[in-house]
Amino acid sequence: MKRAVIVQAKRTPIGKANGMLKNYEPHELAAPLLKYLAEGLEEKIDDVILGNVVGPGGNIARLSALEAGLPLSVPGLTLDRQCSAGLEAIRLASYLIQGGAGTCYIAGGTESASTSPFTKRARFSPDKIGDPDMGAAAENVAEKCSISKEAQDTYALLSYERSWKAFESGLLADELIPFGSHSHDEEFFKKRKMDTLLKRAKPIFKKDGTVTAANSCGIHDGAAAVLVMEEETAIKNGYKPILRFADSAVAGVHPNYPGFAPVPAIQSILERNYITIDDIDLIEINEAFASKITACANELSIPYEKLNVNGGALTVGHPYGASGAVLVTKLFYDVQRRRSCKYVLAAIGSGGGVGAAILFKAVC
Repeated sequence: MKRAVIVQAKRTPIGKANGMLKNYEPHELAAPLLKYLAEGLEEKIDDVILGNVVGPGGNIARLSALEAGLPLSVPGLTLDRQCSAGLEAIRLASYLIQGGAGTCYIAGGTESASTSPFTKRARFSPDKIGDPDMGAAAENVAEKCSISKEAQDTYALLSYERSWKAFESGLLADELIPFGSHSHDEEFFKKRKMDTLLKRAKPIFKKDGTVTAANSCGIHDGAAAVLVMEEETAIKNGYKPILRFADSAVAGVHPNYPGFAPVPAIQSILERNYITIDDIDLIEINEAFASKITACANELSIPYEKLNVNGGALTVGHPYGASGAVLVTKLFYDVQRRRSCKYVLAAIGSGGGVGAAILFKAVC
């Protein structure tokens, strides 16, 4: 079987909805990434696979490839698995390489909440099952898993401090390519007194609830993508493999509890590969809500020391279709800094109750 490896990974700076990237459509956010990742390989790209969630519809991957000036022969595929879309794009590219369909793919996601033509979200589930908004669903997870506001706030503060430390030490700069005049994420324009904000924040989705604006992510714009290649082809073209695709899984849970969906996906990977959480050195789970992260960490016995070690979406942001690729981009650079990693994992939960996870072996 062919082996898929990730040899490059980048993202744009992430902006708040109606913030610094408000005038850019999804294909305009993705195009600079595609151009960067394809440099020198333009004629060898088999496909561009991008996740997108909030529009404007059409084949945004093809449009992005054309906007980037890639050869007309590069087709483009856009997919929607809600917040898992960017991770699913990488998963699909890896399996296409394993199956011999191609040797070189750009995969990731792009999202512009600012320019979305849709005034409300898509339906996640039939009403007869339950179709909660994600905030209400985060409350469901907190209640089901007995996650207190204090536990959520403790994690949110930890994530905030980690994000700022990573920014101030220059670690996040490795992940980025500048976008116009923007060279870092909008959330880092001004530091906040997060401990005070967390204490003051009131529940916003449920009376007497535990989920607040301070322990939830915001709505954002941005794009992220990776270059996935067949390993021998990558080496022949002068690339150094960093992450080798090892396995992946998707799983469904009740749509009322989408934040819990990473749990069965990760459990499936662990069981199939005869490993435990102890065998995984770094884990990235998307931080849509602190209730979700705390619930997943508790259920899977994940120590915070190896979970989202440089912060995540609670601070930097969650550009829906791109977030799964942001997780992989973080892992791509973290394993190169640590040099001692063997296995790393990225996972994300989505509206409708779908979880996706990818296990990588570090080869750098």
